[in-house]
Amino acid sequence: MVVSTKAPQHILIIRLSAIGDVIMASAIIPAIKRTYPQAKISWLVEPVAADLLAENPLIDNIIHLPRNEWRTLRKQRQYIPYLKSQLVFAKRLREHKFDWVLDMQGLVKSGIWAKVCRAERRISLGGKEGSHLLVNEVVPRIADAPRIGSEYLDLAHYVDLKVADFSMSVPFNRDTQQSAQTMLSAAGVKGRYIAISPFTTRAQKHWITQYWFELAQFLHQKYVLPIVILGGPQDKQQAEAMLKQMPKSTVNLAGQTRLLQAAAIIQQASVLIGVDTGLTHLGISQKTPTIAIFGSTLPYSDTSQPNAHVLHHKMPCSPCRRHPTCGAKFDCMRAIQPQDVFALTEQWLKIGG
Repeated sequence: MVVSTKAPQHILIIRLSAIGDVIMASAIIPAIKRTYPQAKISWLVEPVAADLLAENPLIDNIIHLPRNEWRTLRKQRQYIPYLKSQLVFAKRLREHKFDWVLDMQGLVKSGIWAKVCRAERRISLGGKEGSHLLVNEVVPRIADAPRIGSEYLDLAHYVDLKVADFSMSVPFNRDTQQSAQTMLSAAGVKGRYIAISPFTTRAQKHWITQYWFELAQFLHQKYVLPIVILGGPQDKQQAEAMLKQMPKSTVNLAGQTRLLQAAAIIQQASVLIGVDTGLTHLGISQKTPTIAIFGSTLPYSDTSQPNAHVLHHKMPCSPCRRHPTCGAKFDCMRAIQPQDVFALTEQWLKIGG
């Protein structure tokens, strides 16, 4: 096909979810603005991840996909209102008259909205599930590339964006920063602290629970710094159980923050320690010293930041992703000892004074 060389005036990014993927995909925003400063940027996203984009001054329009509303209508068998709502949504998308659509999810659920837009260039990352039929250009995904967000960088190269500094972009405003500080102060956290993000979606991605307690004791004995537990609403019960075994200075904020408030808390932390979860990737986006503990998954080994480090012990069976074969032993996570994490944490605490 002949690719238009006309500079785009309005670009739609489609990355509906998940939280970590939206964070990593955000690196494309400043790259677009550096290349096409006059272009408007819109982003189609599900509500669960929308807060990550809410205060980014480079985004002109955030479009929420009303997936929860549609799910409710389907469950209630309200099929006519369900279809009408989708048709209205599609019409509103077309009214934006996008020149480019970048489907950075590359699935049918994202590709269908790229097709609906009728943009001159509809570019899919990967084009899985037959979604390549819904676009007119496909950028191949390279499996297991080491760099964080490498697939989004590949797409940026494909459309010839300026990518000299292809860094994730999750900014927040002063009000969010102040509200996060108020939250910390109310919890008794003053001065330096360590943030942890120990929760994620699948058991095989969790670090051994007892190891968190041992690490916390090491840190408390030597540095007596508060530890701030972060997580989403779904993590509150686990966080409360964890808190009972942690040093008394530990603060549990899991489920109590917006995503951008969590970003502000992470940004000010001396160190962030976490598993393969969105908040860990958020630490790298905020350029906070970050230690990522990976086992059954290895989303990246190159963090692109000198103060972010991946701890991962290669096993014959890893990364197994969604299909563990160890009978819930999780040897890959068990191999990463509290002393290993403590040694890295200590490096950053010493550098930070």
